[in-house]
Amino acid sequence: MSLGSRLRIESWGIFATSAFYTIVGITFLALLPMSGFPPHIGILGILSLIAAYGMFRKRAWSFWFIIILFFAGTTFAAFILYSVSTTDYLLSIGMVFYLILTWVFTAYAANKRKVLEE
Repeated sequence: MSLGSRLRIESWGIFATSAFYTIVGITFLALLPMSGFPPHIGILGILSLIAAYGMFRKRAWSFWFIIILFFAGTTFAAFILYSVSTTDYLLSIGMVFYLILTWVFTAYAANKRKVLEE
């Protein structure tokens, strides 16, 4: 019995999108105490977990959370890249990956918006 049949995964893309936002949400919340509890990281983490739940359950409102996360995440990553690009290469590479994956999964969610409305 495969993993997809046990979980009844109908769309691996939607599952990957919800997994991405789950990982991002947990990572941001885990980084919260290490970075001095800035509220924007906590808000991004909580919104990411809500978006992950909505995508996994195929809720129509999850698309709007992903749009909010697209703009907030892009702004956050661009600010981090601008401020630490020459001092912390590991953080810069992580932010570039986060930025690219945010754009990819937002485009996927926009493409599958009709599936979420059913």
